[in-house]
Amino acid sequence: MIYLDNAATTMHKPPCVVRAVTEALESLGNCGRGVNEGSLSAARVIYAAREKLAEFLGCPEPDRVCFTSNSTEALNTAIFGLLGPEDHVISTDLEHNSVLRPLYRLEAEGMGLDFLAADRQGNVDYGQLPRLLRPNTRAIVCTHASNLTGNTLDLPRLGAFAREHGLLFVVDASQSAGSLPLDMTAYGISVLCFTGHKGLMGPQGTGGLCVAPGVEIRPLKTGGTGVQSHRKDQPEAYPTRLEAGTLNGHGIAGLSAALDWIRDTGRPAIHRWETQRMEQFYRGVRDVPGVTVYGDFTRERAPIVALNIGDMGSSQAADILSSEYGIAVRSGAHCAPRMHQALGTTQQGAVRFSFGWFNTPEEVDQAVAAVRSIAEE
Repeated sequence: MIYLDNAATTMHKPPCVVRAVTEALESLGNCGRGVNEGSLSAARVIYAAREKLAEFLGCPEPDRVCFTSNSTEALNTAIFGLLGPEDHVISTDLEHNSVLRPLYRLEAEGMGLDFLAADRQGNVDYGQLPRLLRPNTRAIVCTHASNLTGNTLDLPRLGAFAREHGLLFVVDASQSAGSLPLDMTAYGISVLCFTGHKGLMGPQGTGGLCVAPGVEIRPLKTGGTGVQSHRKDQPEAYPTRLEAGTLNGHGIAGLSAALDWIRDTGRPAIHRWETQRMEQFYRGVRDVPGVTVYGDFTRERAPIVALNIGDMGSSQAADILSSEYGIAVRSGAHCAPRMHQALGTTQQGAVRFSFGWFNTPEEVDQAVAAVRSIAEE
C-alpha cells in the first residue's frame, strides 16, 4: 500500500517510537500515584516530554504543557475553559469541526461568532479583521493549516492583531506541529493545541495544549490528580489543573521518542522533504484534463493536495485509488464544512493526498499516474 493519508495520521512511525511504547508498557507505572520505581519512571518520562514539547513549540514553561488524548480534547478544553455566552469570537472558514462545533455550541448559548471568509482558493482577507471586532470580542480561534487544502494562516499577523486589541489567540496546530515553523511565544499565541499522532510522529491517543503565562483556563475535567487529594475542587497549578485522571504514559513515552527523532532528523529537513513530495505530485496532476486542484500553492503550506476528477464523487475516486492502485487517500468532507462551502465542493467533497517523511518520489510518481489514468478513463 502507498500511504498518502498522513494528514489523518502518520501511520508509519520512526522505529524508536515503537520501541519506546513497548518498553513503557513493560516498565512504567502510574505517574504521580506513588513513590515506587514504576511511578517515578513514568513521572520522569512524562516530564521529559513536557520539556521537549515546550522547547519545540516555544512554550515558556514546561509545566504549562498539559496533556490530553488529542487536539480535539485540547481545543474543547481551551474553548470551553476561556469563553462564555457573553463573549464574541473571530474564527475562519478554514476550520476543522474540532474548532467549529465547540464554537457553535457556545453560539447557541448566546456567544457572538464571526468568520474570516475564504475565497475559492481557500485564502482569507485579513483586511476583514477590523470590521469583525466588537466591544465584547474575546478571542481569535483558528487553525494554523487547513486539513483540506493545506493553506496556512499568517499566525504572526493574527497574533499581532490579537495583542493590539487585547484578545486571546487560540491556535489549532494539528496539521502543522512537527513540520511547519511554529513558536507560540514569538507568534503571540495564548493557547496552542496539538496532537501527537500526525506530524509529531507519535502514537494516537496523545496530544495537549501549551498555555501562555497569565492565561487561566477553567478545567474541562475534574478528578484524581495524585496531589492535594483532600481538596474539593481541582488543583489550580498547571499542568495538574487540566490533567484529571491517569495520563497516557505509554503513548507519551512514544511521543517523547518521536520528538527526539524529529530533533535529530531536523524539522526543516522534514518540512523540505514533505514539501518536495507535495510539489512533485501537484506538478504532475495540476494540468491533467478534468482534474481540479484546490488551494493556494504560491506560499508556505502543509503538505496536502486536494482535488477532484471531473464530476466523479470523491468517495468513488478514493475507492478506485485503493482497490485498483493500492493508494490510500481520504475523501469526503474532511470535517471541514465551511471550507467546502468556500471551494464549492459541498456535494462532491474532495480527494485528499497528504504526504509525509516516509513517502518516496517513486510512490508519488505512481500516484500521479493513477490520477492521470482515472481521469483519462
